[in-house]
Amino acid sequence: MDLFRRIFGKTSEEMPIEKPADSASNVTEEGGGNELIDPNATAELSEDPQDFDPQTRPVRPAALNSAQDGMTRPLEQADIFELSSVNSGSIVFGQASDVGLVRSNNQDAVLSFFSASTSVDEYPDFGLFVVADGMGGHQEGEKASAIATRTIAAHVASSIYMPIISGTAQENLPPIGEALVEGVQKSNKGVMDSVPDGGTTVTAVAVMNDLAYVAHVGDSRAYLMTSEGIEQITRDHSLVQRLIELNQLTREEAETHPQKNVLYRALGQNESVEVDTLTRRLPVNSRLLLCSDGLWGQLEERDLYEIAFNTSNPQEACDKLVALAKNNGGTDNITIILLKIS
Repeated sequence: MDLFRRIFGKTSEEMPIEKPADSASNVTEEGGGNELIDPNATAELSEDPQDFDPQTRPVRPAALNSAQDGMTRPLEQADIFELSSVNSGSIVFGQASDVGLVRSNNQDAVLSFFSASTSVDEYPDFGLFVVADGMGGHQEGEKASAIATRTIAAHVASSIYMPIISGTAQENLPPIGEALVEGVQKSNKGVMDSVPDGGTTVTAVAVMNDLAYVAHVGDSRAYLMTSEGIEQITRDHSLVQRLIELNQLTREEAETHPQKNVLYRALGQNESVEVDTLTRRLPVNSRLLLCSDGLWGQLEERDLYEIAFNTSNPQEACDKLVALAKNNGGTDNITIILLKIS
């Protein structure tokens, strides 16, 4: 535990959680699960961690290269769940979730909800988008991710959306960020109570008008894309990311690190969970991408940007991203939500 505190600067009972390795040789029928590991197995650090600033790094221009050459195998309809693009006049979105080429079941969960109306009541546009990547033994991960998405959706609907359509003025609504955090904390309890051997990441975004409110735990990600480039706006709660922050590891070294799948924060592991939050304005002609590590672990950021930003139809972009991730190996479940703001 002393070494764990030195690595993460924690005094709580957060313990590292090992996600399944992205290698076909390590995957079995039960291989989708978490494994609590001995923190003493991690590399010794030379100094205590400094306090980490949770604010995201600034936008950096993306290298705009085209997607990798080569043919992708046709997607089988049974393998992929698609949602037709929905157009509210200001937001178009698409989503996809695919089992990939190695896993025997899909432990990811995804939820998209958007409401837009025109009436004398002038209700604001409102949307909720959630990606969760389950971890655990056979079926335990998929149960955990399902509990997370539906619990967050139910809480946000009752505390934010239903008051909106009941005529509650925006200034009288509870803070959206707080409602998201409460939903995540409720889902953490739900996973602990119902799936004791399971866990899940979650990245949830509520959108009202041109503001995105984000709540995040684990290593699923949210990216904001503009004409200037791509920015990862969430922070991975992983061992390798923490070592990068401590200048103990480079990003290149992290790609092949033997513990790159170890998380130190996820839902379902402790009675309380710390939730990262942020609020971002969504500029006109921007894109907001939510995804599990089955996507970002297979694609370079430049490819994410090239496809997501330059494909006019978000559902078509989601399908292309899934196809490319599978062409690059498809070693994990692949889940995506893509919003286009116009």
